[in-house]
Amino acid sequence: MELNISEHTRNILGLQLPTDPRWVNLAEIELEEILTDHAYCEQKAATTCISLIQKNPEKTLLLEKLSPIVTEEWGHFRMVLSELKKRNLPLGRQRKDVYVNKLIAFQKKGGSPQERFLDQMLIMALIEARSCERFKRLSEGLVDQYMRKFYRKFMESEAGHYTLFITLAEHYIDKKIVRQRWSEWLEYEKELMNSAEVRGDRIH
Repeated sequence: MELNISEHTRNILGLQLPTDPRWVNLAEIELEEILTDHAYCEQKAATTCISLIQKNPEKTLLLEKLSPIVTEEWGHFRMVLSELKKRNLPLGRQRKDVYVNKLIAFQKKGGSPQERFLDQMLIMALIEARSCERFKRLSEGLVDQYMRKFYRKFMESEAGHYTLFITLAEHYIDKKIVRQRWSEWLEYEKELMNSAEVRGDRIH
């Protein structure tokens, strides 16, 4: 089965607020913390895709498209672990992800199975979109040329992930419903980013 990516989907996936330019400078100072947080982000992306597969075994296209994403995200986790090892740095403890927790708080509670599924897909799309934007910032703004290239690889690899989650949602749910809810998510994330503390020890 093939995904048909609508023109609207291609055009709508613009985040409403760019990352504060100060974030890259802070991230470079706290690179050990960034690498640790990044590793856990990749791990959580893989395990969330596994969870989506487990919860939706009847959705054949979802299974086909997310299965390779699990492998890819786990490969990214291993890449970051390897980078930490090269620097003689420990993985460190997983930290509370304020950004993701605030996104989860926006999910509809007690809605229909379709509404819950839609929000699950859109929150993943949003996390992937913001992650990709942050990787782009690192690939362009870090002083360290090696780390620029390191994050360029992640940006290029993950650039299509957020589109995939939107398109899968549109495959199972009416496109108008998906687009309306996605616009609400984008507006919410804009306000979230606008009020968030600028920290250099987190990917998000």
